[in-house]
Amino acid sequence: MILAKSALCVFLGLSFLVVQGSSAQALVATINSDSTAAAPTTAKSGADPKTVAQTSSQHKLGPLDLTVNWRFRTEAWDWFEPPTTGQNAYAFEHSLLRIGLGQKSERLEWFVEGAQDAILDLPTNAILSGRPGQLGLGGTYLAANGGGQNNANGFVRQAYVVFGLPANAKLKLGRFTFLDGAEVTPKDKSLATLVSTRITQRLIGDFGFSAVGRSYDGATLAFNTRAGNFTLLGARPTRGVYQIDAMGELDVDLFYGAYTVPINASKFAGQFRVFSLGYVDERSSVLKTDNRATALRSADHNHIRIGTYGADYAHVFNTQNHGKFDFLLWGALQNGSWGNLTQRAGAFVGEAGWQPVVRFLNPWFRAGYSFGSGDSNPTDGRHGTFFQVLPTPRPYARFPFYNMMNNEDFFGSATFRLPRSFVFRSEMHALRLANANDLWYGGGGAFQSHTFGYTGRASGGNRSLANVWDVSMDVPLRYGFSLTTYYAHAWGKALVQNIYPADPGANFGYVETNFHF
Repeated sequence: MILAKSALCVFLGLSFLVVQGSSAQALVATINSDSTAAAPTTAKSGADPKTVAQTSSQHKLGPLDLTVNWRFRTEAWDWFEPPTTGQNAYAFEHSLLRIGLGQKSERLEWFVEGAQDAILDLPTNAILSGRPGQLGLGGTYLAANGGGQNNANGFVRQAYVVFGLPANAKLKLGRFTFLDGAEVTPKDKSLATLVSTRITQRLIGDFGFSAVGRSYDGATLAFNTRAGNFTLLGARPTRGVYQIDAMGELDVDLFYGAYTVPINASKFAGQFRVFSLGYVDERSSVLKTDNRATALRSADHNHIRIGTYGADYAHVFNTQNHGKFDFLLWGALQNGSWGNLTQRAGAFVGEAGWQPVVRFLNPWFRAGYSFGSGDSNPTDGRHGTFFQVLPTPRPYARFPFYNMMNNEDFFGSATFRLPRSFVFRSEMHALRLANANDLWYGGGGAFQSHTFGYTGRASGGNRSLANVWDVSMDVPLRYGFSLTTYYAHAWGKALVQNIYPADPGANFGYVETNFHF
């Protein structure tokens, strides 16, 4: 049944491609399937090393700007096989339709976007007790929606007004999406792609890959100086992500400030950002996910109050005969309180890339290392796990069974940008825990009032998690349509083998169609 449904989706998508692709116009931009656009005026967040994607276009409805975006995806999961009976192999579908109206003038802008989501054919036995837990995102969606196999809802995704202020400043009030690191779009296309795909959303994102996504209720203030851009945010995240009810907000406060400086020259371009972030989780009745004993976590009703302070720099070198070279550095430190515990954690990312001059293939090769600290002792009164706040994990974990918390990731990627905006991409990851005394974490932050938002599995004293290989294809079609296909395989190592001894291998794939009007 799973193979039949997946094959049907592939057949329909490829049939449409064959019929329409031969006469498709070469598109200036391709569709981003990892994160949906925030609004017509928001900095774009790409999914692949390519020209920064324009995910929606504006059409006039009288004096108003109209945008229509629709995404339909079929996901097929073959999760690590548990020791007891469970539904680890299955397929399901979800759809997200967004329609927006807005208007923009020199001093005033407004935008309202409604959304209708649907999650269908969820597996009914993809949740097990103990360490096996949720057997892929099918189990996650099922748990988040009260065990319902077919779910649909409607909500207001965005509703904001922007005021133009003196000194080239803008004040935004209302409900909107927000991506940290996307405050400034670099003029250099390679640098813009590097920033949008490898820096943005590491700590604050819209979780656009999920079936529902995330918005924020609050305000932003942004103003430009001769040297750079200041952006301030004060907001509360909405519900959503995995659950269809995304209308209300959570009892979580988020504060963010960043100063971004672009650097432009004839042979290179760079961008530097320094940022700080405050996170206050006041959901005192929610059980925190960490490596303490359950009794200690159950007795801890204190709030989480964490400060995150960091900086990043991305740089692109242009050479005459050898293509383009690039590198980026990203780092953050944390302090504050994790309930009854003192928070002390950190994270670091270093990457380098090369775009050799090879016509037709236009390759981009990358390699890098990511580190998010873990906790070494659950009884010492200190929480050392790096907390990823409210990110979109999927751009950095395309097979979404891990995130940046208590994680070390050695990775390499190859992207080929073919004519007519066809993009092929493949990645390899070697994953292990930063500390064997901590948990294997998954998820992307708070999304409902009664669950924490991150999951964790005990390591059993093992650090080695998995090796992952994947491949994806993005294909632009006619009339605003695009097609994305993805497949990944994971070879579970000692930690996974300890939890899922029957079969420590896993597969994940999907076929996705996007329409933008």
